[in-house]
Amino acid sequence: MMFLLMLVVFIVGYSLIVFEHVNHINKAASALLIGCLLWTIYALGGEDILAREASLSWLRYKANGGTDVVSFITHHELFHHLSEIASILFFLIGAMTIVELVDKYQGFRIITSRIGGGDVIRLLWIISILTFFMSAALDNLTTTIVLLTVLRKIITKQENRWIFASVVVLSANAGGAWSPIGDVTTIMLWIGGQVTAAHIISALFVPSLVNMIVSTTLFSLFVVKGNTIKPELPANETSSFTTHQEQVFMLVVGTLALISVPIFKTITHLPPFMGMLLGLSVMWIMTDRYLKKRRVEDRRTLTVKAALKAVDIPTVLFFLGVLSAVAALQSAGHLDILAQWLDESVGNIYVINLLIGAISSIVDNVPLVAASMGMYTIEAPGMTGDAVNFMQNGSFWTFLAYCAGTGGSLLIVGSASGVAAMGLEQINFMWYLRRITWIAFAGYLTGALTYYLQLQWFGL
Repeated sequence: MMFLLMLVVFIVGYSLIVFEHVNHINKAASALLIGCLLWTIYALGGEDILAREASLSWLRYKANGGTDVVSFITHHELFHHLSEIASILFFLIGAMTIVELVDKYQGFRIITSRIGGGDVIRLLWIISILTFFMSAALDNLTTTIVLLTVLRKIITKQENRWIFASVVVLSANAGGAWSPIGDVTTIMLWIGGQVTAAHIISALFVPSLVNMIVSTTLFSLFVVKGNTIKPELPANETSSFTTHQEQVFMLVVGTLALISVPIFKTITHLPPFMGMLLGLSVMWIMTDRYLKKRRVEDRRTLTVKAALKAVDIPTVLFFLGVLSAVAALQSAGHLDILAQWLDESVGNIYVINLLIGAISSIVDNVPLVAASMGMYTIEAPGMTGDAVNFMQNGSFWTFLAYCAGTGGSLLIVGSASGVAAMGLEQINFMWYLRRITWIAFAGYLTGALTYYLQLQWFGL
């Protein structure tokens, strides 16, 4: 009973988020509600829920000698998931603060002055290509935050910004899928040993590029064509209160702080949020020392403290609620049942991965990939038959990286970049579903077909 109740609460809460424009309840409030309620139900009905033995984490806990249900839920599972969620939130806060600080110094004017004018289709392709490659070097979440900040400087009308924000989401997810550091799921598979960095780049670059090109082409033909989008600087961006040298310096330092995160992770093996906070701390010290020479007004508006006040906290809380809710379903075994059903009922590894990608647009892709990694083992080299697909760099793991990375684009809440865009730009769920989902689906399928043909013809 409690097991099913958790599922009902998630569906109802998810509906509140989807129909925010109807109920006028902030999606952050709805997300926090379902996150807290699911863990409450889980804690109160733990005996009944875990008695089903659907949770793989509970079975592993028992195998190691654990028997206390309350301790398992409130200490083992809750704090385990809290550490993962906190690492994402600290990463998000650090990235948003760095971006806001660069914005305070008008650093993005260096970019907007070069891409702000001209034909709207040209602007669309510039943004899409820039996003695609930036998300591979940084990651899709950070790239989305940076590009949305840039778009705010050149597009004033909200719905027009929604269109370009959607392009950013699709291109960021496509760009993150072919890089070992471009998406949380690719990082998981890379660190877990399922794929190597060189293989995922060589195998998924072309499918991801096809995904981006098809999606952007459809935007050009059916969404933007004939639209009266006029890129222009808002009134408050036409005057400069910082020098050109200051703008360039802060843009360069901020970019270096963001780019250094994957390098920091590669060298130290510490979580990405540590590198992000390190970059923020360095910028904080530099700006505090520099502002001693500026006017009193500048010391109030150009500080990290001012940038922190500008960070969109409701977006951070929305992340917290959604990730908490999904973590509860993962811990209780709902996602393990889903993964097992896919394995037993579908069987075909390509169809399984396509379904995982589609489902990841509803449920976060991280626990789905984690469940897949738990269900299947990495086979030893030299295996034959179907086991070949599960060796390191096998087609199951490689295609999983593509599908889990790009499938989240099907819905605005299906990826970290989509959630960030929804929070920062207040994108309407139903608007995205009606106008963007079919484009994301077309790009997703053509990229998947490209990977399959590439595998058959070239063995990649």
